[in-house]
Amino acid sequence: MRMRSRAAVVAGMFYSDKPQELAATLKSYLAAAGPPKDAKPPKAIVAPHAGYIYSGPVAGTAYASLATRGSAVERVLLVGPSHRVAFSGVGTSGASEFETPLGPVHVDRDAANALVDKGLAREVEQAHKNEHSLEVQLPFIKHAFPDARIVPILAGDDDWQGVAKVMDLLWGGDETALVVSSDLSHYHDYATAKKIDAGTAHDLETLAAGQVDFEQACGATGVNALLSLAASKGMACATLDLRNSGDTAGPRDRVVGYGAFAVG
Repeated sequence: MRMRSRAAVVAGMFYSDKPQELAATLKSYLAAAGPPKDAKPPKAIVAPHAGYIYSGPVAGTAYASLATRGSAVERVLLVGPSHRVAFSGVGTSGASEFETPLGPVHVDRDAANALVDKGLAREVEQAHKNEHSLEVQLPFIKHAFPDARIVPILAGDDDWQGVAKVMDLLWGGDETALVVSSDLSHYHDYATAKKIDAGTAHDLETLAAGQVDFEQACGATGVNALLSLAASKGMACATLDLRNSGDTAGPRDRVVGYGAFAVG
């Protein structure tokens, strides 16, 4: 059954459900990121999706870079992994909007419908209903691009070529930005995580499509798809930030890695 509005199910857990507090937190993350190192605004970013206390500062670095696109961005293709519901292929949503404490983010229904009509995706509402990988990105998107619509995409398996076809169809021009949602390594000690995540960053920087696995990044399907498109379009990928929960708000014996990457 199609959802009209997808509720913000992890508000109050992964991030504040109080609008003023959430807006202040987002502003602080973007301000702390400082001016982007590269003056060229990116077409796409990879950003983490953990609770803000852990990954928010790293996500802020990614969005500070993307925000240089300004009001030109009218649509965001948002791609993340399905953590709770297993399915094959690419899953979009039939919802018309995704709720956030900052107000709703509207869905580009024409684009989502086109994916279904062309057989590149199908509506998988159960996967979207409680999934946090896309939701955690929405307050950043709403803050940076208040009027932008999203095309919500969940990858159900490792079919990165299928996701790449979706990205290619909706690549567009300056009006479209891409956000791939992914954390990096999970539950290693601090030194091991640093080593694994550095290798993952190298894979992204060298556009090694198909080489990033789920031990390196839970959103590997979307990451590999983006890398393949970047390579085919003569783009580059730069590492903007690379930290883990041991650097932000957690112990160092069992950490999760986070990276901010820009493609352009």
